[in-house]
Amino acid sequence: LAVGIILVAINPYKQLPIYGDAIIHAYSGQNMGDMDPHIFAVAEEAYKQMARNNKNQSIIVSGESGAGKTVSARYTMRYFATVSKSSSNEHVEDKVLASNPITEAVGNAKTTRNDNSSRFGKYTEISFDRNYQIIGANMRTYLLEKSRVVFQAENERNYHIFYQLCASAMQPEFEHLKLGKSQENNLLFT
Repeated sequence: LAVGIILVAINPYKQLPIYGDAIIHAYSGQNMGDMDPHIFAVAEEAYKQMARNNKNQSIIVSGESGAGKTVSARYTMRYFATVSKSSSNEHVEDKVLASNPITEAVGNAKTTRNDNSSRFGKYTEISFDRNYQIIGANMRTYLLEKSRVVFQAENERNYHIFYQLCASAMQPEFEHLKLGKSQENNLLFT
């Protein structure tokens, strides 16, 4: 098992002009090290290795709560969609990430450090055709923190879906769940 490039990135907590199409095109086709370290340089190296060696590549995005993992993954997918010139899949990252509100509702919760902290992991597999154009993607999630369902530390909350379901308790399709207000149900978990 070989480990390739490691990039340490810091979330600036604001939009920066370093992720646009002009920057994507600047990194496209470049060799690693010819330009400044960037998520696009890592994506370009993976894309080139896939095309050159016809082998699957992996990019691991890791970090603490609020580090910008979801945004980094989105930039990587956008890079692949742009450089592969995938015509019908031009916005594949949008399609893959369209499921984010649901996966985040089920897997995100308020913690003392982040109001929307992912408490689960995601594995996203992007599929390319023989011309190295994106033809699809598959996202799998796995829950990391099951204990949060029945216990939350002080100033933390259950998964967002719990509160969303409680807020919808009076809707006809949810009446059979016999949910009350989240504050009432929350007492059961403390």
